[in-house]
Amino acid sequence: MNKTSISRPAGSSADTPSEPELPMAANQNKGVELTVVVPTLNERANIELLVARLHEALRGIEWEVVFVDDDSKDGTITAIRDIAAHDFRVRGIRRIGRRGLAGACLEGALSSSAPIVAIMDGDLQHDEKCLPRMLEIMRGGETDLVVASRYGNAGSAGSGLSRLRSSGSRLATRLAQLLLKTPINDPMSGFFMLRRDIVETVAPRLSQQGFKILMDIAASSPKTLRIREIPYVFGSRLHGQSKLDSMVVAEYLGLLIAKASGDLISTRFLAFGLVGSLGVLVHLFVLHALLPDGLPFAMAQTIAMFTAMAFNYTLNNAFTYRDKRRRGWRFLTGYVMFAALCSFGVVAGVGVSALLYTSPSRWWVAGLAAAAVGSAWNYITNSAITWRTR
Repeated sequence: MNKTSISRPAGSSADTPSEPELPMAANQNKGVELTVVVPTLNERANIELLVARLHEALRGIEWEVVFVDDDSKDGTITAIRDIAAHDFRVRGIRRIGRRGLAGACLEGALSSSAPIVAIMDGDLQHDEKCLPRMLEIMRGGETDLVVASRYGNAGSAGSGLSRLRSSGSRLATRLAQLLLKTPINDPMSGFFMLRRDIVETVAPRLSQQGFKILMDIAASSPKTLRIREIPYVFGSRLHGQSKLDSMVVAEYLGLLIAKASGDLISTRFLAFGLVGSLGVLVHLFVLHALLPDGLPFAMAQTIAMFTAMAFNYTLNNAFTYRDKRRRGWRFLTGYVMFAALCSFGVVAGVGVSALLYTSPSRWWVAGLAAAAVGSAWNYITNSAITWRTR
């Protein structure tokens, strides 16, 4: 029987396997200069269109796009993977149990090895044709951050926003400029480009909640950033629905206060405290309603207390911890944990107030101390246990 001879490179032997060749996609992906990060939530209809537009706009540039999907229910991640299977420039990250545009942008940027990162939405309202110009400015080395602004000369937000949203956006922009002294005409913009090392530096200081990561980056940077702005026309959404709602607005206001306080007050703690204040009103209302019915005070107080706890838990689950929201059976077990932990908070608060209470004229000192200790206990323990990251 004839044996087929196999030629081997000089110096190799039958006992030494040759190194496997890297896939062509990996070889082609070396030296990526720009990573475009696109956070998504139910944007399946826009994915293919956006990728095609990026290919057209970024000709001659070594780039990649990273879609960070918050576990969309419309199959967005499937659409991304279908394209990525034959397009090495496309990557997808699926986030489970985490929500929020800011956190998605941060994860996408930190996953990049490119020296420059761009952030843009997946709803086709940001003009991808601005990217080459933004990159050219970044290449000059005299700028840390380039913002595509809706409010500069030749910029426009009117075509893509309703009159109410346009007015709200301008008001939010003005508040940011007043409270944070942010040197950006459009700190609310979700379309910008920056050096990745800046993201690495500010990442520990950034909020994982909210929708306005640009403002957070500018306010959190330990040094003054060199910023350029270019105008662009904000387009109209083609598919899907806007993610802006009342909770997003509340998160934005919380972020403003957090940054104005130098991050001494976190956005989540502020929301937790607001819910707790509403819970006090609910407690008093229920207690006042039950006492005229002849119930013993202790029983009426107990019912009022657990009603307020149920109110606080439900609102915190829907708002304060919306990115870690408990559902189904976990919603019920979460309430049990919340009530137990808050009960310990009551005991701790009463103990501290008893130690500080010295005379009737200083009752308010003991009362405030009890409220502070109880709130801090409830927030820290529930964040760590009831709504811990899965």
